[in-house]
Amino acid sequence: MSETDFETTEDRLLGGAVTLLQPRRGHRAGTDAVLLAGLAEVRPDEVVADLGAATGAVGLMAAVRHPSARVLLVERDPDLAGLARRNLALNGMEDRGNIVEADVFWPPQARRESGLVPGSVDLVLTNPPFFEGESRPSPEKLRRAAHEMEGGTLGDWIGSAADLLRHKGRLVAIYRADGLQRCLGALERAFGSVVVTPIQPRAGEDASRILVAAVKGGRAPLRIAAPFVLHEAGGGFTAAAARLHDRPT
Repeated sequence: MSETDFETTEDRLLGGAVTLLQPRRGHRAGTDAVLLAGLAEVRPDEVVADLGAATGAVGLMAAVRHPSARVLLVERDPDLAGLARRNLALNGMEDRGNIVEADVFWPPQARRESGLVPGSVDLVLTNPPFFEGESRPSPEKLRRAAHEMEGGTLGDWIGSAADLLRHKGRLVAIYRADGLQRCLGALERAFGSVVVTPIQPRAGEDASRILVAAVKGGRAPLRIAAPFVLHEAGGGFTAAAARLHDRPT
């Protein structure tokens, strides 16, 4: 499939601060991407990798929120990587961003030859595929690639993130809430100082997502943070969620 084989839309994120070309059909950037980019702590002048970047929404939003950050967009699908490259240009980010076409499941040497340098990144942001063989695969290629872990496990994905990070570098991932045990298991080998933030659709409801932050080589005990609530009881975003979706000030 070439980039011209699917229809794209030009969308606006963060109140118009980010312009995003993305496929009309299949997985599209939404609230998960906004939460990941908005709730992660990004420090001045850091190198931030968006692992499994698709069209680059998370990395671009992080870059807009933190003007001194540099972003590395890592995507294995050449068509999505091509859109990510165009999105960097559309948002005037060519001098602050780089695209690497690579598969996180490649062996270490192949990843390095693609341009993924070990220990070169301060922060990895990632929204890994949620399913490992327990769901019915979508017949649509782009949706399947976004939802189904193909070619490896979550542990392999997290291992590639650890390889990219410098010592004491940080990982922030958004994942489905019922996958918490799997997520914690994947972090055990290289990460500590884990903080889990439950994401609740409404106050008092079970979490639907978790935001997991961890430090490479960290030693602090696991901490469960206060939940982040998305919607008011009567509908509409809470004030905190609305701020994350609005143009940064």
